[in-house]
Amino acid sequence: MKAVILAGGYGTRISEETNVKPKPMIEIGGKPILWHIMKIYSVHNINEFIICCGYKGHMIKEYFDRFKSESWDVKTIDTGLDTMTGGRLKRIQNYIDDTFCVTYGDGLSDVNISDLVSFHKKKKSFATLTAIHPPERFGVLNLSGDYVTEFHEKHVGEHSWVNGGFFVFEPEVFDYLKNGDSTILERAPLETLAKEKKLTVFKHNGFWCPMDTLRDKKHLDNLWACDKTPWKKWK
Repeated sequence: MKAVILAGGYGTRISEETNVKPKPMIEIGGKPILWHIMKIYSVHNINEFIICCGYKGHMIKEYFDRFKSESWDVKTIDTGLDTMTGGRLKRIQNYIDDTFCVTYGDGLSDVNISDLVSFHKKKKSFATLTAIHPPERFGVLNLSGDYVTEFHEKHVGEHSWVNGGFFVFEPEVFDYLKNGDSTILERAPLETLAKEKKLTVFKHNGFWCPMDTLRDKKHLDNLWACDKTPWKKWK
């Protein structure tokens, strides 16, 4: 199985770091957060990666040109500077021929990828997203059993669920990416899949932390320094 990582955004909310490097290359414990994300998948024997690059993408490519790993097959693809999330995904369609994983290049979690994939296959849906309990700044999901029914922009309660990334998709999802580079995955494509009851939800109650701001980065660095790293399942 392949994992696609969306790694092309500008990272404007953490410009203290992204003025010199792309957000996925910001280091946690001396390693790019992108490396940590890939290790999360590798623990579950997913070792083929397609990295959708954009802003300062040459730095990601250069890193993996030098990277030595016996198990990882890494493709870095330029998916455009201003391309939206769905557009980036559409651009790598030719590299996909079966069920595949997708996540954002700036978030860490201890989600069990094997369980996530098994859940997706059991439900036989086109798409599965991992839902987590959010900080207040995130939009929320309406759920009905194991399906997403609606998306909301504003936080509506402490027991809400939000999109935490760590998706599993069938190739049919590409049919929903209809507006070229301007396609925002989290808008029309996922909303349409939800309306058609083809978007299932894997509920994760464990650790999840995005790296949106410098404060988030420092928090993750502190966790690493204190050896309190729930996402680190590797030796």
